[in-house]
Amino acid sequence: MNRNPSKFLSIFAKNWAAFFLLILIVVFSFTGQRFFHLANFQNIVHLSTIYLLLSSAETFVIITGGIDLSVGFVMGLSSVLSATIMQRLYAANYSPVWSILIGCIITLIVCIIPGFISGVLITKYKVPPFIATLGVGGIANGITLLMCGGFPVAFLPPYLTEIGNGYLIYVLPGKAFSFFNRPEGIFGEEVKELIRIIPNSFIFIFIILIILWHVLRNTRFGKHNYAIGGNMDASVRAGININKHLMTVYVLAAFLSGVAGVFNVFQTGIGNYTPFSAMYELLAIAGVIIGGASLMGGKGGIIGSVIGVILISVIENGLHLSGVDPFYRFIAVGLVLIIAVVIDQSFPDLL
Repeated sequence: MNRNPSKFLSIFAKNWAAFFLLILIVVFSFTGQRFFHLANFQNIVHLSTIYLLLSSAETFVIITGGIDLSVGFVMGLSSVLSATIMQRLYAANYSPVWSILIGCIITLIVCIIPGFISGVLITKYKVPPFIATLGVGGIANGITLLMCGGFPVAFLPPYLTEIGNGYLIYVLPGKAFSFFNRPEGIFGEEVKELIRIIPNSFIFIFIILIILWHVLRNTRFGKHNYAIGGNMDASVRAGININKHLMTVYVLAAFLSGVAGVFNVFQTGIGNYTPFSAMYELLAIAGVIIGGASLMGGKGGIIGSVIGVILISVIENGLHLSGVDPFYRFIAVGLVLIIAVVIDQSFPDLL
């Protein structure tokens, strides 16, 4: 008889974020206009893409028992650098395709450097991850400001926003149907009737998340990640190369942050430095913790982080559609984060 309550508590403690997400969806369906619509759910996923990429980067790091406070600043560097390269190549009469492709490749290579520096500081010089990544993030932020002067980088090649904000399927009931591009000859009221299905951003992030989930759950690298976070001394005795692994994790985090910055350019059509870069990484970390990871390491996963990020996005979206002051979202997210930490500390044996 005593096992049932314990089993229920274990299930709740492990999946409370998913339960809470379902409750919020039900509540906002009644309080928020147009919340329970396909277009709104697609919009939530679309707007969550950046946070999902950053939270995936943080997931790998936090599971090892570390933390990366540079991901938001590396994302800003990536956004401005990629836009600057695209702008100058396009102005030099390179084709839009080559301007975009070269800009993306160079940027992603450059964005590996901050992760490499963080990895060296942490593994070779034993600098705490908090300090190492904060310092690297500050440097990345300074370089970004020197490049753009605090202003957006505009006049980029065409097609960027069509890709970043486009959809897989467009349907005009009874009249037109097309893939990837809006049907031609649609104007005025017909635009309002156009049904858009599956954002390109969803396809993009889904593929990346599946790959990262597989790496974390089904590969030796992923198993080593959990082992290091669970017990570093035991991992050393087991023959795991701790320094090499941590170096790879921080490089991966920087690379994913670079991808987030490039995709931000595709979504906005500009290279955008934001003074709120730190908020990106803090919300990404919040998503990981809400999703079940522990700052002590050894716990967490991609699926949990996805649930955590979507939960935050649903809170923001639902409050907005319910007519609540947007600043209340910070209070709501803060409360949910506190709940996550309390559950982690109160029921460690059940998680």
